[in-house]
Amino acid sequence: MTALISFGILMAFALVIFCTIRWWDMRLIGPHPVPLFTFVAILFTSGLDVGLIMFPLAFDFPLYANTEENPAYAFTNPLAFEFGFWGFLIWAFYFLTAFYFCAIEPRVRFFEKPLVRIVNNVVIITTCAFTGSLFLVYLPYYLPAIGDGESVVTTFYVIVFAVILAASYSSTDIKYVRVLSVGSTALFGLLIAGLWLNAGITPGEFGASISHIGGYFGNLHRFVLPITDYHEFYLFWWFAWSIMIGQFTSRFVGGMKTQHMLAALMIIPSIPLAVWFSVLFFYYQNDIPTAGLVNLAMVVVGTTFVINSLDSLIRLYTDNLDLTTQRFGKWTYVAGNTAVLFGLTLLFKSQWLQIEWIGAIVIALYVSAIAFIATRRRHVLTDAKGTYEKPALDL
Repeated sequence: MTALISFGILMAFALVIFCTIRWWDMRLIGPHPVPLFTFVAILFTSGLDVGLIMFPLAFDFPLYANTEENPAYAFTNPLAFEFGFWGFLIWAFYFLTAFYFCAIEPRVRFFEKPLVRIVNNVVIITTCAFTGSLFLVYLPYYLPAIGDGESVVTTFYVIVFAVILAASYSSTDIKYVRVLSVGSTALFGLLIAGLWLNAGITPGEFGASISHIGGYFGNLHRFVLPITDYHEFYLFWWFAWSIMIGQFTSRFVGGMKTQHMLAALMIIPSIPLAVWFSVLFFYYQNDIPTAGLVNLAMVVVGTTFVINSLDSLIRLYTDNLDLTTQRFGKWTYVAGNTAVLFGLTLLFKSQWLQIEWIGAIVIALYVSAIAFIATRRRHVLTDAKGTYEKPALDL
């Protein structure tokens, strides 16, 4: 699998460079353009999930710091790794797919082909379930008062079911998706501020913490290909998300030029990520406990991120497959999506499904799209205009 993900990464970055140079000044407009702040909020909350909240303190920082057992992490510090696994360079994947669905897909209609359409939506559905399974697995750490603090008990299954139910309902109207995206972004900002104040972090202490991110930029080339099996898992995870997030967010692009969208997607989301991880790293370095209200606040924000991610993707695959509320009615729609996603969540929890398999399918979709364009739609490389000829989705 390492060879496969390495090929996929190098292919994706080569395409990013090609598209940016070839269509540097192209103005990109989706069928439902929104202001830049709203676009970034939709991208940020749809393109990230509960792992952003729950991974660093629970697992990641201790793993990266234990260089005796994991010598591959010895070349820089834990904060640099955390930022590198979530920020900056890998957001170029989302740029590539958002660009494709704005400028190329309306002309080639590759994702409208029956087999591609089915495969793409299976990827979306299973990745939604993977998000739910991560939430389920990490709930015991943040809600230790429920159960023994380690095992997944019945209450956690009920919470995850309720979250999937809420996301299914939210997806019934696009206005809920937009409002929840902006609201989730605001809640994330409040969470950062709350943890900052709770720890009493001074500007100097924050500056010392965030300076560790320099270890990422100083070793940027090392983060391109998999460093460890865990990094490989992250990269497959990003690939699994890339097409569906690009397909969803491309409809909201509000007239940015190609060069500006690349810069916006790589820089703007990385700023709150850098601040968030730096605050958490201060907690880790100083052994500041998060039990009680802090954990609860993190669960609340993590829950909104899960709902926000799921409702965006539910909206996407149900529109793609014409499984809409207009066709089936609101409550049949909600019940059907809830049942399917909760069932798949349990399969991921049992490790019967693996996110690496989904990422591998996405890499195959990349290759298939390139081959299709090269053999049948090569003219789009010369006459792409950067606007939709018709809406990709009927909202």
